Amino acid sequence: MSTSSSFNPNNATSISSQPAQRVPYPAAITFPAPLQPGDRIALTAPSSGVRADLHQLVYRMRDYLIELGYEPVIGDSMWTNYKCVSLPKAERAAELERYLLDEEIKAIVPPWGGEFLMELLPLLNWERIRQLPPKWILGFSDISTLTFAYTLQTGYGSAHGPSGVDIAQSKDETTSRWHDLLTATSGQSIEQSSSAMYQSKADYSRAGFTLDAPTRWEWLGHEQQSEAELTVSGRLIGGCLDVLAALVGTPWAQVTDFIQQYGEQDGMIWYLESCELNAGAIYRHLWQMRQAGWFQHTHAVLIGRPAGYKPLQEFELIDALHMVFDELNIPVVYGVDIGHIPPQITMINGALAKVHVQNGSGTVTQTLA
Repeated sequence: MSTSSSFNPNNATSISSQPAQRVPYPAAITFPAPLQPGDRIALTAPSSGVRADLHQLVYRMRDYLIELGYEPVIGDSMWTNYKCVSLPKAERAAELERYLLDEEIKAIVPPWGGEFLMELLPLLNWERIRQLPPKWILGFSDISTLTFAYTLQTGYGSAHGPSGVDIAQSKDETTSRWHDLLTATSGQSIEQSSSAMYQSKADYSRAGFTLDAPTRWEWLGHEQQSEAELTVSGRLIGGCLDVLAALVGTPWAQVTDFIQQYGEQDGMIWYLESCELNAGAIYRHLWQMRQAGWFQHTHAVLIGRPAGYKPLQEFELIDALHMVFDELNIPVVYGVDIGHIPPQITMINGALAKVHVQNGSGTVTQTLA
């Protein structure tokens, strides 16, 4: 185990950039096989790693997976962090690709997000990845750069949900449902409900979340109408707004092709969470996505509780949402259990979902079909 941090994050190794091509999507979304006892799960840090004073979190993750009956495989990238990344980009890409191509590895679970996962996307051999059966990737924040691109580059399902640290941190009824989704069989439907309370301040010094604030899922424009009821369905896609916006216009986010293949018939439901964005930045990113055609055939948008959020003068989050989505006549639900403020439900990219919201509460039912 190395804890050295003396490396150049831009150091190049033998991995070379792979040219992006138009994705040959399968006829239907393909979902990874359900996890089984004894499966090997890779713990790897394709974005930020875990510094030495927090290594107990890695052991907590390892022990929790063993408790569930799995065999954790811990990558070298887990043990270091310097200048926002675990290792130089070529080394991170090589470790991630090794796990993606290893058919004995059934799932990939990073410890948390980070900042610069996007620089790995051109280094991965997507053609080889598409030739192998899918495997689960679970995470949020910057890990949604990977899960989003993985689904868009392959037509395989992926999981936006609690990170490795979070699944070991808390076993509350909302967070723990990640396991129900990743052990679900083809065609199975899983319903998740809004939490009763959420945690207003992060604390990794102890196991478990301190759920101290009441949860409310609000339907934009219907906040004071307790009788208003929204029921909508479509295919899920989404992730962390901070990092997905950086993919607009790149070969790694062929969103309009994906929507044409899978969303024209069923429609789409976008889910988006944010970290470190003020209301103005959220508006700019959503505006950019709209102009790029990302909200075609969209039946609803789910917005997670924003972390690190501030208004921009008197301009608020709901102003941004109204300005982007009102003209499109797309219903928006905000304050959803998605993202950086726990607990969070697990969303499967590509799954068919039915969303129901009324009087501050909601459910998301996902079917792996």
